[in-house]
Amino acid sequence: MKEAYLEVMYRHERAIVAYYRLPRHPRQTITSTRRAELGLNVDLDAKGRLLGIEITAPSKLNLAALNRLLRNFGCAPLRRADLRSLEWR
Repeated sequence: MKEAYLEVMYRHERAIVAYYRLPRHPRQTITSTRRAELGLNVDLDAKGRLLGIEITAPSKLNLAALNRLLRNFGCAPLRRADLRSLEWR
């Protein structure tokens, strides 16, 4: 996968969970998951590289916290527009 993308699951037209997938080599696999911030869990490979972020409470997502997490792993921050699909449909 060459580009990051956001997957969102909806129920009754409301986002209930989301997953932000980061670019990775096909052989990279998730070896651990850690709670990073309230409502954010990170998936890491064996070397501690960030592979994805589970957003367990999309309606309460704090963009600053998400961007802080991304920066801590050397990833580019997101803009509010990048998360538009988390809003009511």
